[in-house]
Amino acid sequence: MTDMTQQYQIGLVIYPDMTQLDITGPFQVFSFIPNAQVLILWKNLEPVCSHNGLTILPTLTFEQCPNLDVLCIPGGPGQIEMMQDEEVLQFLREQGKTAKFVTSVCTGSLILAAAELLQGYRAACHWAFRDQLAMLGVEVGTERVVIDRNRITGGGALT
Repeated sequence: MTDMTQQYQIGLVIYPDMTQLDITGPFQVFSFIPNAQVLILWKNLEPVCSHNGLTILPTLTFEQCPNLDVLCIPGGPGQIEMMQDEEVLQFLREQGKTAKFVTSVCTGSLILAAAELLQGYRAACHWAFRDQLAMLGVEVGTERVVIDRNRITGGGALT
């Protein structure tokens, strides 16, 4: 029987130049889960601007973040910089060790792969970036959503 008093910690990592829909879509869905706390996470509490100009406020810093049940990262043009950002990658690695589910939308799977969280798993990605995901040692699926054990990745809205 499920403990209805347990609170689930769901962490959505944001970053500059992310695709706004890749974070607000999951936020909307996760917010319907009973007893879930949806956290918006970034390095600091300063506003973060999406690729198309929507500003989003983090609710917690990486340092303040509890162990998560669900870790989710969006895609977007800023993903290239995040794949090289050691602070972001280390946060993902640490949370990925204990999260019940590690998830991404669109090119967010490239960031997870850069953090070495998708090697040995099948994963989805935006169709135009599948080759790059494969180069990171990930078995690439062509489905819109790929579920492999506790890794759930989505190809994105324009797949």
